[in-house]
Amino acid sequence: MASTSQCIASLARLSLSTSIRPTNATIPRFLAPSIVQTRWKSAGTMAMRAREREKEKMKRAKKQSRFKEYKYATPSQEERHSLCDAMRYLRAAEVGRPPSSVTYELALKIRTPKSSPVLRNRIRLPYPVKNDTQIAVICKEGSGAMHDARAGGAVAFGEDSLFEIIRANPNKLPFNRLICHVDSEPALKKANLGRILGPKGLMPSIKTNTITRSVKTLMHEMVGAENYRERVGAIRMPIGNIQFTPNQLAANVKALVTMVKENIANMEDRVKKDLVEVVLTSTNGPGFSLNGFFNSTDEKVQPAHLSTAM
Repeated sequence: MASTSQCIASLARLSLSTSIRPTNATIPRFLAPSIVQTRWKSAGTMAMRAREREKEKMKRAKKQSRFKEYKYATPSQEERHSLCDAMRYLRAAEVGRPPSSVTYELALKIRTPKSSPVLRNRIRLPYPVKNDTQIAVICKEGSGAMHDARAGGAVAFGEDSLFEIIRANPNKLPFNRLICHVDSEPALKKANLGRILGPKGLMPSIKTNTITRSVKTLMHEMVGAENYRERVGAIRMPIGNIQFTPNQLAANVKALVTMVKENIANMEDRVKKDLVEVVLTSTNGPGFSLNGFFNSTDEKVQPAHLSTAM
């Protein structure tokens, strides 16, 4: 009986033990799954190889040229409108809104390389959009520039006294324009106010034409003037109040487009830029591409109809 139990126990141990698998077994190549098999691409003919090289070359060229210009370099395919038609549609879109809070805005789309210098300037529109300019002047105490600043209506002027005002109230400055006389430029650099004025766009510099020899002339140009700058292949700025007449808006649009074209012509020796489209929009309205004409396509709509209060 004991020998029988020992025999059964040894058989049970043999059945529970893992079976030994062969380690050197090889699978015939034709039986291996297709994912394991190595596939070789056919070399093809010389013509096929030439076509492949040409495709790769075109693919690389397309990839390189894709990001050389901004997306605004290509004008939209939408219908273009006359100025009076665009004003008519935008006034309809702004019905019911306070006129004082609605302005026309102009976007100039420019074909320009991404690495090129940007267009920037200041323009005094024939009909200013807003007259809330408050100017401060950095100038030497008791100088002729300080006298011109006081006579021109500057809200603050001087050197050390003005620097203290800026440091004391960095987030609530009493001015929105800051200019500097050339004689005070070293004092401005020594004051280290770039961290405060730079993010607000108020740091005087030669590039922005805010460092001058004639404070009186620059202040006269700044009152009612607007700064514009090319950003991401376009220049955008307010061009008029919603209550402007078509003639007033046309004068402002013409002035801005003419100045931008002059800026582009002055940069021809350094970079190639083109004005490809002019788009008029409003604070809450859509954009309408302008075709350069003035009168409405509807003979019943006259400029006088667009000159009344909304």
